[in-house]
Amino acid sequence: MAWIKIIHLLCVMGWMTSIFAVPRALIYWRREWDRLGEFGPLGDLTIRLYRFSLGLGVIALGTGIWLATIWGWPAWTHLKLALVLVLVAHYGWTGLLVLRARKGGFGRTDRYLRIFNEISVLVVIAVLWVVVVKPF
Repeated sequence: MAWIKIIHLLCVMGWMTSIFAVPRALIYWRREWDRLGEFGPLGDLTIRLYRFSLGLGVIALGTGIWLATIWGWPAWTHLKLALVLVLVAHYGWTGLLVLRARKGGFGRTDRYLRIFNEISVLVVIAVLWVVVVKPF
C-alpha cells in the first residue's frame, strides 16, 4: 500500500502544478498573442503542460479510489472525492480555455483567469484539510 500512496502523491503534485500553472500561463499566452499576432512558444508550452498533466490526474484519481477502497471508504474519503471532482471540473474548464486559446479565442480577462486560478487553490486547501483532519 505504501507504493500506491507514493504514486498517488507524486501524481497529485504533478496534476496540481498544472491546475495552478495553466490558467496563469494563459494570461501570458494572451499577452504574447496580442504582441505577435500568432501562436508562439508560450502557447505550445501551455498545451504541452495541460496534456502531460492529464495523465497524472487520471493516475492520481485512480490511485486515490484504490486507496479509499483498501481503507473501506471511510466517510472523509467521500468528501475528499467530491472536492476532487470539483477540481476535475475546474481542470476540464481549463481545457476548454486552452482549446479556445489555441484558435486565438482569448475571451477571458486577466482578472477572470486570476480569480479562476485562486478558486483551485481554495479547493486544494479544503482537500488537504479533509485528508489531514479526517473530520468524520
